[in-house]
Amino acid sequence: MKSKYYLKFTGKYLVRMVTLLIAVSVISFVLVSLSPVDPVQQYVGSVPNVSVEQRAKIAEYWGLNDPPVERFLAWGKSILHGDFGVSLLYRRPVLDIIREKFAASLALMMTAWVFSGVIGFGVGCMMGVWNGKWPDKILKKVCLIMCSIPTFWIGIVFLMIFSVQLGWFPMGMSVPKGVPADQVTLLQRIHHLILPALTLSFLSFANVALHTREKLVDVLESDYVLFAKARGESKWSVLKRHGFRNIMLPAVTMQFGSFSELFGGSVLAENVFSYPGLGAAASAAGMASDVPLLLGITLFSALFVFVGNMLANIIYGIVDPQIREGYGHE
Repeated sequence: MKSKYYLKFTGKYLVRMVTLLIAVSVISFVLVSLSPVDPVQQYVGSVPNVSVEQRAKIAEYWGLNDPPVERFLAWGKSILHGDFGVSLLYRRPVLDIIREKFAASLALMMTAWVFSGVIGFGVGCMMGVWNGKWPDKILKKVCLIMCSIPTFWIGIVFLMIFSVQLGWFPMGMSVPKGVPADQVTLLQRIHHLILPALTLSFLSFANVALHTREKLVDVLESDYVLFAKARGESKWSVLKRHGFRNIMLPAVTMQFGSFSELFGGSVLAENVFSYPGLGAAASAAGMASDVPLLLGITLFSALFVFVGNMLANIIYGIVDPQIREGYGHE
């Protein structure tokens, strides 16, 4: 039964993944083609004495004079062969840049993901236990305010407080300025990572906290919890045996669902803190009209979010057999 479920599940998601990547490729290519920015001008930049003939040769070499359909098919064929092109901004293969930048972004997103899960679950449990009391009311208002504050504003405030005024954390970057990469210690990397990760975690921890609170309140007001209290079980025993066990799956569901939010928020956080990740590279590629890099990052981003959601659904099926049975009867 399990093997049948996973086989059917994997087949459906592979079809969805291929469909998604094709749709993202078409939409991204159309949007980039409609951009008013001239890629040849961006490539040439401020280099003087570039003649019209040289510009025409560059455009011809890139195939900019070909019809859009032919350019898209040529680009798609190269993608299928593993060739994402060369970045105009970095003058390096796109895949090498994505691999390098994604390593930094992954460290940032995973740290923020852990922060948001731990802080969100802890705050949600406190609000649920103190339901209706003054700590619950204060924390609930704070979470509702945090849901409406943009990431870049939080990052700027954190920079002003913790970097400028207190001097606890560096102003930005992922490593100390002027230090060779092979001489940077792990503690220095963590020191540069904490503040951007905390900023990024604020994007989703409030939602996790509010969701956990509602689920815990429902559990604590259920009939079997009232029966457990009537039998003389302590408050901590009720929380441990009934509360935490019943809210773990909704918390995990909410946490894994925040992958796309974290990935989108990393673009703003990385730009605020000058963090050299994939989000900052995407912004730079968009500003410089680096079409190969921008399209490559777009495809990779869609694939990353899709795989994250797919893994979340697999974990749901492992944790909750009812979900697996539902898939099996579809």
